[in-house]
Amino acid sequence: MQDIENKTAYITGASKGIGLGIAAALVANGLKVAVSGRDADALEKAQQQLGKQNVLVLQSDVRNFNDELKAVEQIVSEFGTLDIVIANAGIGKFAPIDEISLEDWNAMIGTNLTGAFHTLKAAAPQLKANKGYYISIASLAGANFFAGGAAYNASKFGLVGFTQAAMLDLRDYDVKCTTILPGSTASNFNGHSPSEEDNWKIQPSDIGQLVVDLLKMNPNVLPSKIEVRPTKTK
Repeated sequence: MQDIENKTAYITGASKGIGLGIAAALVANGLKVAVSGRDADALEKAQQQLGKQNVLVLQSDVRNFNDELKAVEQIVSEFGTLDIVIANAGIGKFAPIDEISLEDWNAMIGTNLTGAFHTLKAAAPQLKANKGYYISIASLAGANFFAGGAAYNASKFGLVGFTQAAMLDLRDYDVKCTTILPGSTASNFNGHSPSEEDNWKIQPSDIGQLVVDLLKMNPNVLPSKIEVRPTKTK
């Protein structure tokens, strides 16, 4: 089992939902954690939940490569290194292909796919130097298409393919790459506010535990793609 205490992790889109659940799990396991997002108020609330010790909160828009370069520089300046990167930032807009707006299409591709590329591109030198780990949070929508989901499906199918190809590019540097495809999750995705009615779903803390398990796994083992579903449908 790998010792992950005192490792440094960066999680995008982590002011709430799955990203915040992952951040909380990593903090609880002794990691230094940087979280980013676009909403300053949500980031402040995340800081309150995570605490200030070994936690760095950054405002960054993954659609902007320079934002991600700056984020990586700030993390290395604060913690001295960067070992783990989790590309979690994502948005969802759903409409038939003939009705979805150009703005919504570009926002989804820019955030869910290009944003993940920006994050890995910015962090790759650190990950290669430290034999690190890159994890993308995709979706079962990256393996199963549905009506009204053309843009979202495209972004998540693309993210799965991107991460799998990156795995092949980086494995000879001893950098691991995994993509996680969660099903129904009790998160704040698409403006949803979780309630007791969401108790049957995957919880953000469940994804957090999964990430911890991946990081602790024998370095000779690489689960490159993981589909995760709720045990029951409701």
